[in-house]
Amino acid sequence: MLSVPIPLVVSLLFGLLTIGLYFTHRDKARAACVFLLFCTLSTAVIGLRWAYPSHLLPIIQPILASLVPVAAWYTFKRTQSPHRLISFKHLVLPCLIVTFVASHLFWPAPIDELLTLGYLLYGLALIKKPNTSEPYINVTLGSWEGVTKAKRLAGIVLIFSAAVDSFIYIDITYHQSQWVPYILTAAHLTLLPVLSLAVVITGIATITTNQTTTIEPKQEMLSVQIQEIAAKLDKLLSEKEIYLEPDITLARLSRKLGIPAKQVSSAVNQIHGKNISRLVNEYRIEHAKRSLINTDQSVTQIFINSGFQTKSNFNREFARVTEMSPSQYRKQRHNEAGL
Repeated sequence: MLSVPIPLVVSLLFGLLTIGLYFTHRDKARAACVFLLFCTLSTAVIGLRWAYPSHLLPIIQPILASLVPVAAWYTFKRTQSPHRLISFKHLVLPCLIVTFVASHLFWPAPIDELLTLGYLLYGLALIKKPNTSEPYINVTLGSWEGVTKAKRLAGIVLIFSAAVDSFIYIDITYHQSQWVPYILTAAHLTLLPVLSLAVVITGIATITTNQTTTIEPKQEMLSVQIQEIAAKLDKLLSEKEIYLEPDITLARLSRKLGIPAKQVSSAVNQIHGKNISRLVNEYRIEHAKRSLINTDQSVTQIFINSGFQTKSNFNREFARVTEMSPSQYRKQRHNEAGL
């Protein structure tokens, strides 16, 4: 049957991706690798369960499945918190599943219903609008928009996964598992790879250190304090040109300023009317504009020297600021100067 080997093939691909990601981005993507490991094991167990019926595999499968949304949540939570340990409340779902599995011989525990609810709740939590009071302190400033999109995508996938679990439950209950292999095939060819892509993108963009970062403001800031923080930040960016570092994060800016990360983020939002990611990118665009006018460097060399990590992000931000492409800007300025 076509559907039987598909999860096993997907599991093999997940395993290869985990190994490759670990050796190429070991320091950045450990959380993403843990998530991919859960996906590898989960898909392998599903494939083996339907290919080789066993009493053990149906016990292991829901436990592994309960770890997938928790691992995904942890990857995204690391972007906003200096703490590396996961909160105990996020162990509730796996612990309940283990308890229900252990007691399944004595009463028909609602394992499938609990998994569906868990995926739905984690999905809804991920797609909610980002709170400006919880900035991505550990994400490179040029990657904030990408991480926001990846977070929403992961939430949507988890919600669809909850719907898939519902379809499987209905099929098992009313159609004797007639369509389960096909549903699993479609899910593992689409949902898990997309979810993994979102998690990997976020994991690579997240940089954590052993240095302590203060994130909570001690008290409400006065208008004068807000202006002072914004002035200190502008001075740091202008004089030190720290925006040229592609891996700069809000956490690192906070340590350099000696000001809690949330206070820095809040001050930028109130003074400039934008998040700190956009502010830093505007400094980078100004640097790129000077290079386009005064040098013969290629656009690729300029975006790299200006602190951007990808050309697509550079082009998007350049168009947002100037309403034209880098090449058009260079040509227009040269024409104006008579060059």
